[in-house]
Amino acid sequence: MSAPSSAQAPLRTVRTGDLLEIWLERPDRGNALSATLVAQLHEAVEQASADPRLRLLVLRGAGRHFCTGFDLSALEQETDDSLLARFTRVELMLQAVHAAPFPTLALAQGRTMGAGADLFAACSERWIVGEASFAFPGAAFGLVLGTARLADQVGAGTAAGWVESGAVIDGPAALAAGLATRQVEVTDLESALAARREQAQRLDLPTHRAIHAAVADDRRRRGTDGDARDLARLVRSAARPGLQQRIAAYRDAQRKA
Repeated sequence: MSAPSSAQAPLRTVRTGDLLEIWLERPDRGNALSATLVAQLHEAVEQASADPRLRLLVLRGAGRHFCTGFDLSALEQETDDSLLARFTRVELMLQAVHAAPFPTLALAQGRTMGAGADLFAACSERWIVGEASFAFPGAAFGLVLGTARLADQVGAGTAAGWVESGAVIDGPAALAAGLATRQVEVTDLESALAARREQAQRLDLPTHRAIHAAVADDRRRRGTDGDARDLARLVRSAARPGLQQRIAAYRDAQRKA
């Protein structure tokens, strides 16, 4: 399952026994989610989910930021239809992460925005490493992505406020609301990860998987029906005519801010 390191590869996997680390490797773009990165991440998660030996998956971002969201660098080349397809693939990738049959741990540093914040929220454990900030700006261009999963974590009122305002959420607020589950200092990260892996290995594998499944029944109360509704909401919002223009207007406003 491991992939060799490459300057061009947007994603890198590192397998160590029953632990899999998946690295987003676009630091020059803030690890923004290109079509290729989304496809590779989805494939890596699905392959991991089919591995009966895996106990823990860790998602990490190379460089200063975990993930700054949907890659808009070639927006002028996109159409409404191509954007709809890309956002649909993002939602399906997020659902695969959310439904993984083992614990998933996201490590966020720096900016974690949009679909990147949704990726963080899709994991069962969510650590802030050093300092991090979060934002969910998709509603500004008419997109409904990940809102129900966020509401499951932080409550309907908080989720609606964050999504409708597009506000930047700092680390303490993310911890207080339940978006993040822990904060660790950069210097303590490797020892904290080692302790988390040791915890995952304490029980035999069938018991470990059964406990995760039992907890997931509460964490994913809406199950596959909820996934279907989330996808339908996303498609309806993204299928409204003018998506490319709305995103371009949002991007231009952000550049002027």
